[in-house]
Amino acid sequence: MPKNEATEPKTLREAHEVVSARRPAADADLSVWLTFRQRNASLYRQVADVDRGHHHESLYWAGYEDRKANEVAARIQGKTPVKEAAH
Repeated sequence: MPKNEATEPKTLREAHEVVSARRPAADADLSVWLTFRQRNASLYRQVADVDRGHHHESLYWAGYEDRKANEVAARIQGKTPVKEAAH
């Protein structure tokens, strides 16, 4: 599915709204959580390039989502038994 620039978030606030709206259920499969975290990291990186006033904060959130994705990937590989915490 091609990207529709009219619906792509242009600000950090819009990115947060998208992330919040697509958050999976706490008991969702780990593969769903991994995809969610990876998509969030990508989204925040894209917003960092567009919302220059929030560039560094957007990059912080991209890094946060990368770390969370790595934690989920480790759980999938059976390295950590911690459940995804709801925020």
